[in-house]
Amino acid sequence: MSTASPEIQELARRLIAVEAARDDSPDARVDVAAVRVGNVLRLRLIRLAGVDGFSSLLSRALTLAKMEVPSLNMVRVGADGSLEGFDGVEGDQETAGAVGGQAAIVLISHLLQLLVTFIGKPLTLSLVRDAWPDVPMDGADSGGEDRS
Repeated sequence: MSTASPEIQELARRLIAVEAARDDSPDARVDVAAVRVGNVLRLRLIRLAGVDGFSSLLSRALTLAKMEVPSLNMVRVGADGSLEGFDGVEGDQETAGAVGGQAAIVLISHLLQLLVTFIGKPLTLSLVRDAWPDVPMDGADSGGEDRS
């Protein structure tokens, strides 16, 4: 089973943290932030790949993520390429945030890693920079790709 690189996982954490911080409520939810990250990427990538292309990419990322986080089994990709059912990803009350947070990071990491695989790291990072100009890319810019 393939996992996203540590640099991509860290980038996913940062994107989710930025979206969670934009939530004004005192109990900002990581699952909601992950859905927002997915939606931002969806809107940008649909212009390049169309709804079906993005839905396929997100479906593959979700399949890979489900292998690592079985609680994602209730999450689906909607007809428009959006994530559905993410709010049901939880454990018991005490662990719900941790489970949802880990699931969110794993899913967004796989989505970003697939983008790196298909369009390359420079274009993926450019897409992320355009969407989140204030998110530091430290570490994501280095390593993980052959620069020949």
